[in-house]
Amino acid sequence: MANAASGMAVHDDCKLKFLELKAKRTYRSIVFQIEEKQKQVIVEKVGEPTQSYEDFAASLPADECRYAVYDFDFVTEENCQKSRIFFIAWSPDTSRVRSKMIYASSKDRFKRELDGIQVELQATDPTEIGLDVIRSRAC
Repeated sequence: MANAASGMAVHDDCKLKFLELKAKRTYRSIVFQIEEKQKQVIVEKVGEPTQSYEDFAASLPADECRYAVYDFDFVTEENCQKSRIFFIAWSPDTSRVRSKMIYASSKDRFKRELDGIQVELQATDPTEIGLDVIRSRAC
């Protein structure tokens, strides 16, 4: 089913991998890419449960847009283990204008396909998705 705004479909694998991250915690992160020729969002790579947030952030391309989901574990001030699922719309300033427009116009529909996202971030450079930002938004 293509998105009317941008014409992008969402590959079933995107939803399946997200469900595995959410329900089974099979993955720590998922990076999604828009395949422009096929006009669909696909899974580019997944992060193992042991992956650190720094490794995940470093895995985002420096000059290409991506969507990403990260399952962030943290401890509250009451000493409770918690987890938040972050959706990150990664759109570096150095990426192509066409790419930024496609990702921006497809984001809301794609995000609706992933039921269970708790926090959304939009970022154009690594400082906007630093660990301190993630921690502050998680609580």
